[in-house]
Amino acid sequence: MDNEILKLVQQTLTNFKPQQIKAVLNMMDEGNTVPFIARYRKERTGDLDEVEIRDIKENYDRLASLEGRKADVIKLIAEQQQLTPALKKAIETADKLQDVEDLYLPYKQKRRTKATIAKEAGLEPLAAWLLSFPKSSPAQRAQQFINSEKEISDATAALAGAHEILAEAFGDNAQLRNWVRNETRNHGELVVKVKPKAKALDEQGVYQQYYDFTSPIKQLVPYRVLAINRGEKEKILRASIQIDQTGIERYCHFRFIGQHQGPAVPLIEAAYQDAYKRFIGPAIERELRNELSDAADEQAIKVFGDNLYHLLMQAPLKGRVVLGFDPAYRTGCKLAVMDANGKFLDKLVIYPHKPANAEKRAAAAGEFKAFLEKYQVEMIAIGNGTASRESEEFVANILKTLTRPVYYVIVNEAGASVYSASDNARAEFPGLHVEQRSAISIGRRLQDPLAELIKIDPQSVGVGQYQHDVPQKALTAQLDVVIETAVNQVGVNLNTASPELLTHISGLSKTIAQNVVAYRDENGEFSSRPQLKKVPRLGPKAYEQAVGFLRIVAGKTILDNTDIHPESYPAAKALLKAASLATTDVGTAKAQKLSQLNLTKLAVETEVGELTLKDIISSLQKPGRDVRDTMPAPLLRQDVLKMSDLTPGMQLQGTVRNVVDFGAFVDIGVKQDGLVHISKLTDKFLKDPRQAVAVGDIVTVWVEEVDEQRQRIALTMIEPKVTAHD
Repeated sequence: MDNEILKLVQQTLTNFKPQQIKAVLNMMDEGNTVPFIARYRKERTGDLDEVEIRDIKENYDRLASLEGRKADVIKLIAEQQQLTPALKKAIETADKLQDVEDLYLPYKQKRRTKATIAKEAGLEPLAAWLLSFPKSSPAQRAQQFINSEKEISDATAALAGAHEILAEAFGDNAQLRNWVRNETRNHGELVVKVKPKAKALDEQGVYQQYYDFTSPIKQLVPYRVLAINRGEKEKILRASIQIDQTGIERYCHFRFIGQHQGPAVPLIEAAYQDAYKRFIGPAIERELRNELSDAADEQAIKVFGDNLYHLLMQAPLKGRVVLGFDPAYRTGCKLAVMDANGKFLDKLVIYPHKPANAEKRAAAAGEFKAFLEKYQVEMIAIGNGTASRESEEFVANILKTLTRPVYYVIVNEAGASVYSASDNARAEFPGLHVEQRSAISIGRRLQDPLAELIKIDPQSVGVGQYQHDVPQKALTAQLDVVIETAVNQVGVNLNTASPELLTHISGLSKTIAQNVVAYRDENGEFSSRPQLKKVPRLGPKAYEQAVGFLRIVAGKTILDNTDIHPESYPAAKALLKAASLATTDVGTAKAQKLSQLNLTKLAVETEVGELTLKDIISSLQKPGRDVRDTMPAPLLRQDVLKMSDLTPGMQLQGTVRNVVDFGAFVDIGVKQDGLVHISKLTDKFLKDPRQAVAVGDIVTVWVEEVDEQRQRIALTMIEPKVTAHD
């Protein structure tokens, strides 16, 4: 850790105490992970959460990169013997990378330009003379620079060369570029048009609203930027930044001419106008388009990450026998039943839909009902892909004939087919077809969304916006962070966790995770956390980072089924002793006595901080707790709706499937998800839909409009006002 950069971080992040920043960076240098620091080093960080810890690290990395670039630029300019004290100070005090690049631009090695050729022809003195605003004729002065060997045949050629030198100098002026950049950002517009004859490429009118679209740059919202970018990529749209140049020319006149008069003034005006047209304008347009795209990408990645987190953190459906139902037409619906612990029991294929023949369709109902009764299925998870709603109707009709309650849930099956064809799926179920593995995945998503979704490429889970258009490296990095956060907040059962799940545990690599499973397969279930030390390649540091997030149910000690770190077991026992409790009292009503302890006194006696002691008490009171149990439970259904059943004003309950910048998509039990526009989420102003809803939320909605032809449903979460007339 560089102390100079540390000081810069402390000056930048004024919402953190200097010692918090230093502690976080020191611990990360020591190889500690973010989840470990957030959970088990609260005293050292002052109780910072994972987001705050990552914010500190990201700012340190950003400033380290900026300082590195400054040093490189200073060195490169110094090598040209052009570095002045003022220029060096300007570079050193720059707080943005763009400012550093602007200052470096005049000294950057360029390809041979017209200005370079003019300088080689000795025309720099003529350009400098023009900037002195002489009273004499520029054409007469230019006669002195005629040089046939340098292809300066006459005064016009000499003045043209001087023009190139001035235009390039104006174009490289850092202050001018910065002013134009801000002026364009504040007053420019993005103008979008449909390309000639390109409407035919947009058969469904996806980009229709952008065929003739204009918006101030500073009012552009991220999802529009991404849509326009995609339309350009598909060669349907053409976009450009436009601005009234009057203000820019007025500024240039004030800056470079001021009160001066004389015959050189028109030449200088022509030079800065040309500089804007050829150098500054196009460069600023590229920069601002990139700036808009980067901000839109960042927002899209943030939205996807937030949606993925809530998807992963959905409440598991514990202790129920579940049937996974993968719908299809021609190839039949694939069924897979799992016991209450997620173990695959049996499979079946039925043909309830056309084009199957009448005999197969007639047999499907009996086969399905018998399958449900044989395994006493309690919940049915129906994938939301092809033939989903027809399958839902089929299932609902069968459930009406049962004498016991059985419910179904529509499950987002995005990515299930990708996982089912993967090497991991083949290794887990080598004797099954791809579709049968998919049915298992759908069923398990209901039983334990986190454990199952973790096996799938996160970009395939369908809860983002334009996720395939954003930089994939940045997207992957963000999704890795989200998965790491979710997995470690929940913790995993060491004796049932898959290699994919273990890979995301703090401190465990893919190899170590596989070694843990291999050791478990060879030696049987773990009975205590210290057994982990016997796993090949799982060294002391990996053990320290991982062990607190790994649970052992029904092991040698109940403490192993909590999120208490083994390093704090002595403190946990001291707390129990102080409350006159035994380990057999952990998790019982007696454990509430722990809340009455004097933690300030015990912190001194145990040499463990009060924040950690509070966490230990919570764990002793609720061993084996799952933070997901506080999340909304899946919406259970027994009957089906059709779009034709919907009428304006109808009240329904639904599950939020996706949240995007302009609203939320809600599954209300019909074929098409309905859209609640951001303006309809609440009667208060919202800048971000995620302030009101999250993926997995169960919400009450009212139907506003139904367009069966376009398969669109408009919903509102604002309860309609009932008038006396109504």
